[in-house]
Amino acid sequence: MRRDFNDLIAFLTVAREGSFTRAAAQLGVSQSALSHTVRNLEARLGIRLLTRTTRSVAPTEAGLRLMQTVAPHVDGIEAELAALGEFRDKPAGTIRITTAEHAANCVLWPKLKPFLATYPDIKVELTIDYGLSDIVAERYDLGVRLGDQVAKDMIAVRISDDLRMLVVGAPAYFAGHPAPATPHELVRHNCINLRLPTHGGLYAWEFDKDGEALNVRVDGQLTFNSTTPRLRAALDGMGVALLPADMVQEHIDAGRLTQVLADWSPTFPGYHVYYPSRRHASPAFSLLVDALRWPAK
Repeated sequence: MRRDFNDLIAFLTVAREGSFTRAAAQLGVSQSALSHTVRNLEARLGIRLLTRTTRSVAPTEAGLRLMQTVAPHVDGIEAELAALGEFRDKPAGTIRITTAEHAANCVLWPKLKPFLATYPDIKVELTIDYGLSDIVAERYDLGVRLGDQVAKDMIAVRISDDLRMLVVGAPAYFAGHPAPATPHELVRHNCINLRLPTHGGLYAWEFDKDGEALNVRVDGQLTFNSTTPRLRAALDGMGVALLPADMVQEHIDAGRLTQVLADWSPTFPGYHVYYPSRRHASPAFSLLVDALRWPAK
């Protein structure tokens, strides 16, 4: 029975990851040992559970049925085992979080640094992802999104003030390009774009003035899928960027960047951590959520 349970966990991990390499790294075993374990399980059941190619691994129809039947029970067992941490003297465990880069750098890290120093037995795994991952399917403990992006069936806890976005460029750039007076004039500028995987295209810059919302699709030489390279490109005079105020304000104050279209600067609901309502709140989990909560208690 113990061997069967371990083999099921091995199979579920491979099926979820879609890769023996990633699954082996997650389980802390060799790829060959993991492959042997799954083949033994298939041999005992007398049915193929995974379809293997040189490029991918995917569950067969039987494998998918086994996943749907067994996975909720395995997850429940793992959650209960993790909950036993309540009986330890010190909170412990690993908490996996998916977040955008800006939230990780400007919101999470300033609070995680003292938190982890206070609770050395708690581990945090941060994954930078703009794809708005399904945290249940991907087995994350917490997700971080702006408030208006959190699904209604999730518990959400605010962890930041509202997010204000500013249009900025280096003084050297604006020396050769007249500053735009309206968002529509950005189409004549070299704009530093952001590509979001969930949208399948470039982010349409959002603006708001006196309750009037406006989206503008801009163009330029550079496109990135994260925030820090866009800031670097703007500082180097490569174009105009729409960036969070807390990333650029110090550069504006120092004269390294110039803000334009100030009266059109949009504001979005602040970042929230979110998780399923049915999730068991272990001591480590609860402590971390409280540490991230805004405003601080």
